[in-house]
Amino acid sequence: MSDLQNVTLIGTGLMGAPMAQNLMKAGYPLTVWNRSPEKVKPLVREGARTTTTAAEAIAGADIIITMLSDGHATGALLSDPSFFDSLDPGMIWIDMSSAKPEHARAQSKKLAAKEIAHLDAPVSGGTKGAQAGTLAIMVGGEKSVMEKVGTVLSAMGRPVHVGPSGAGQLCKLANQAIVAVTISAVAEATLLAEKGGADPAALRAALRGGFADSVILQQHGERMSEGNFVPGGLSKFQLKDLNNTLDEANSLKLELPTTRSVRDRFEYLIEEMNGAELDHSALYLELKRRNGLT
Repeated sequence: MSDLQNVTLIGTGLMGAPMAQNLMKAGYPLTVWNRSPEKVKPLVREGARTTTTAAEAIAGADIIITMLSDGHATGALLSDPSFFDSLDPGMIWIDMSSAKPEHARAQSKKLAAKEIAHLDAPVSGGTKGAQAGTLAIMVGGEKSVMEKVGTVLSAMGRPVHVGPSGAGQLCKLANQAIVAVTISAVAEATLLAEKGGADPAALRAALRGGFADSVILQQHGERMSEGNFVPGGLSKFQLKDLNNTLDEANSLKLELPTTRSVRDRFEYLIEEMNGAELDHSALYLELKRRNGLT
């Protein structure tokens, strides 16, 4: 596709807003829509177009991008008759929300009946990656379709085709299991160093470049030692993804004991410590409470 294809992005929250900004920087004519209208105002000031309804937002679009809370939110759009009737054959729908693989496959099948191509392309990298345009983008669906929108995806990050419909969401679940378990390990290492008298910042510097190093160690370890849990990735969404991971594992008759243990700790953080709106690195707070520390 040419670089002048019309793009509509639905969902301009913590991730969607900077993704929209990068699309505009790349020169794409962009329409944005969000259920809460105030969230699109900064983007409109930067040159995006907006509409009153989601159905109006996709009128004339060649590419539709959704960045919503989960597969149910995306499914609700498709179930809205006014929205569904506004879809035209030949459009390409890229769902970058985090959902279940079964949701992606069902959406793809429903859209195919209307001759609309579908990609499930969830992302990893948090708000920093969204702002920098360096998101890891896991793309499920037909590879030929991904190639048609490759420049659009590349404006937001690094797209990799990972398999057929649903495979993008499956890889995102694998990613989220790794993220959650690593956050747990970094929290334990940070607390161990802090209580033992070592400097957690010096620990991160010492481990940089070694086998234990990671983006999570450097970024979330710093959040933990500074007590900064302003959200980049919300704890409530981390729990949702872990629930989806365990559901998928159950369907494959797999037991993931470490993922389940960390999932239960995130549930405690959210339900017992009011941590739903905190960054997922706030699992450190659950660990401190577990150890009787404030």
